[in-house]
Amino acid sequence: MKLKGIELKGTYKVIYYSTWFEVYDEKGNDIYHENNKGYWEKWEHDEKGNQIYYENSDGEIIDERVKELTIEQIEKLLGYKIKIKGV
Repeated sequence: MKLKGIELKGTYKVIYYSTWFEVYDEKGNDIYHENNKGYWEKWEHDEKGNQIYYENSDGEIIDERVKELTIEQIEKLLGYKIKIKGV
């Protein structure tokens, strides 16, 4: 099941209030909040519980996730070819 782009697998705690609801993962990390006016926030956490991603319905995004890139992708970002030296 997906909730605003978050793949929900496993056990989650959902708390409903009169004007909003919150979703927490099995480790107690907050992963989603939404109010009755449509404003929402979502988070992702690493295996240690550190926040690595945040996004809200106003378009604010904080992305600290580790990205894995191929040599070709790095070259495209840099705009030139690179050569890997021996280790």
